[in-house]
Amino acid sequence: MDSDYIKLIATNKKARHNYLIESEFEAGIVLVGSEVKSIREGKVSFQDSYADIKNGELFLRQLHITPYKYAYYTNHEALRTRKLLLHRYEIKKLLGKIKERGYTLVPLKIYFKNDKIKVLIGLGKGKKLFDKRETIKKKDMKRDLDRERKKQSF
Repeated sequence: MDSDYIKLIATNKKARHNYLIESEFEAGIVLVGSEVKSIREGKVSFQDSYADIKNGELFLRQLHITPYKYAYYTNHEALRTRKLLLHRYEIKKLLGKIKERGYTLVPLKIYFKNDKIKVLIGLGKGKKLFDKRETIKKKDMKRDLDRERKKQSF
């Protein structure tokens, strides 16, 4: 397909603040029906969620998907572990970097891509406190510069 239809559902706003993201991977996610309906309503929270590799498979842990209010006995558990779908060679590549250099797999976004739900996983290193301060300082300086440019244009 030439053009992909992408609709953003949720973004992990804390991920780029807490981690220095070096590369990103798009993965499919295995869900049950009530989870898909909850995700369509935007009932997703990334707080404390992470991905890890176990037995050569990639899993997303602690992703909170609120139970669907119209599904009674067939409803899902909110914080269950969900399997992510990646090619085997991509998982091996990630596993090597995680073991070798101490990286972490962090979910960045969840979105619809051509009617399929995808998760953007980032390979990142945790930022130290001074790195976080420096990032905030740069953001503030950029905001002030933009404000000054806007004043000069009027």
